[in-house]
Amino acid sequence: MNIETLLKELSFKAIRSSGAGGQHVNKTASKVEVTFSVSNSEAISDREKIRVTEKLKNRITSEGNIILQSGKTRSQHKNKAIVIKRLIDLIEKSLIKAKPRRKTKPSRGSIEKRLTSKRNQALKKNNRKNPKID
Repeated sequence: MNIETLLKELSFKAIRSSGAGGQHVNKTASKVEVTFSVSNSEAISDREKIRVTEKLKNRITSEGNIILQSGKTRSQHKNKAIVIKRLIDLIEKSLIKAKPRRKTKPSRGSIEKRLTSKRNQALKKNNRKNPKID
């Protein structure tokens, strides 16, 4: 993945943000929306595109775009930096290959320990019962 070309492929849109800020919020567009086209990208290879689309299938639109927004701060520049970092982190995490799980079984000692504690618990409960009189 080439981050420099990825940054050139991003398209930004400024939107009016909601939340605290008074009249300032109603006049300025401080929320930033970034759109990244996974299918048309030259920053990532074909293998990486397949992996990203599989891992992020719930975040990719039907056109093959990833859309992220940030309106955390009142500054458009800070929101732009935040949303770029989130997008890069999201793509990098989706490219990480998961280690295969190795099946394991409990050791003989742990099995014996569990069974003896079960027996002791059963004896304790049995001893609390009233004695049977015939």
